[in-house]
Amino acid sequence: MSKKDFTYSFESSKPTETIFETLLDVKKWWFGFYEERITGKSKKVNDEFNFKAGGGMHDTTQKLVELIPDKKITWLVTASNLTFLKKPSEWLNTKFYFELAKAGSKTKIIFTHQGLNPAIECYNDCSLGWTHYLKQLENTLK
Repeated sequence: MSKKDFTYSFESSKPTETIFETLLDVKKWWFGFYEERITGKSKKVNDEFNFKAGGGMHDTTQKLVELIPDKKITWLVTASNLTFLKKPSEWLNTKFYFELAKAGSKTKIIFTHQGLNPAIECYNDCSLGWTHYLKQLENTLK
């Protein structure tokens, strides 16, 4: 991970198991802003799901590649068609993941999109999009 990769973190007082189950179900947190449509599965290693938003301007496929119960979930982007960019495949082979860590009586949730950094065209728009979804998730998990 580069220190410049997009990262967002917050804390929750909900049980770690509840947080983990919510994160595994992408339909529970990656929705609500851009006419999102999610198809496929996202709960076991090698599960894949497709995410479309913005009338098809964002069309990516993700594969669950790492699952450490109550600690970490990692998806690899296996297809990327971001038509609002000069290079629509910009997310291809990037990873995004959640890590959970104890923080006193709370759980710290750390989201990182590895490969989403200021050197790429999508950084500003995509980090803003992630921030919308993650703030919504933070409110859900308060």
